[in-house]
Amino acid sequence: MKQIVLDPEEAQASFDGLAARRGPDFIIGGAPKCGTTSLHFILDQHPAISLPQDEVHFFDADDPVAHPDFLSVRAGMLQWWDPRPGAKANQNWYAGRFPSAVPGGLTGEDSTTYLMSELAASRIAAQLPEAKLVFMLRHPVQRAYSQYWHLIKTSRATESFEAAIIRYPHILLGSSYAAGLQRFFSALGRERVHVCLFEDFRADMQGCVDAVTQFLGASPMPVDPARAWFNRTRYPARPRLHRAANRLGRQLVRGRYRRHMGGPASLARRLENKLHYWWFAHINPRFMTADRPPPMQPQTRAYLEQHLSARNTGLSALLDRELAAVWPGMRC
Repeated sequence: MKQIVLDPEEAQASFDGLAARRGPDFIIGGAPKCGTTSLHFILDQHPAISLPQDEVHFFDADDPVAHPDFLSVRAGMLQWWDPRPGAKANQNWYAGRFPSAVPGGLTGEDSTTYLMSELAASRIAAQLPEAKLVFMLRHPVQRAYSQYWHLIKTSRATESFEAAIIRYPHILLGSSYAAGLQRFFSALGRERVHVCLFEDFRADMQGCVDAVTQFLGASPMPVDPARAWFNRTRYPARPRLHRAANRLGRQLVRGRYRRHMGGPASLARRLENKLHYWWFAHINPRFMTADRPPPMQPQTRAYLEQHLSARNTGLSALLDRELAAVWPGMRC
């Protein structure tokens, strides 16, 4: 699909809303590496709930921090994906992501970067005036470390963890929950937002899923934890070697994320697809053979506990729960 590029002077255009066409009834809006893929899989087994297979990332598609590969420069001109109502082709692309719901059923999607977006909450409130949001949160330090290893696994990082948190701001933004939740509470109202902790999900998956289905207005469903865990991260047995190999792999993965919004199937893109598949089917798995990551350096953990506690000031009050009891080392 051709990207729609609007004049920057139109950047403050008002939203029309997606209500006239079928949009999602709910969105799993983050955070990444908090069990959202497992929740997606579980809800998709519900007979009255339908979700697209992949994350959609529509309402923050123009954010270069969350999605640097969605933007590009061609012939010196900036190209980006415009999620505003004026870009009708893109609106139709979004509406077309959703499978047909069963009569009386629900449709949903998950886009795990919405929580850290400064724009997604207001856009969703304007374009999906009745949609509900589900968020999953995890110990901020553990979430950031898990995301780093996911970036290694997907060939998007070549640095050590310490260098990566400097180079990639979304690693820490993804663990900065308080400001994002406040944006969604203000834009949608608290009654349209449900929050689940990853730690609770792991300890009592059935109870957490029951709370989500009740919030969505769906009937309860049984959950088999043994079948529900998805997107578990495997770790490189030789991290330095894997990071070096990622210098090549990163060139291939960029093409994959640029294709997220569609595009012409040129010969170059078809070749890129084949190379991407070959790399991730045959090369990458040879590195990912360890069950656990290397331990985080103590001084790095101390810094992140201090820094992410400050970024999440007031979160316990927002959730009406003392999070220090669940997240050791955090004071928020």
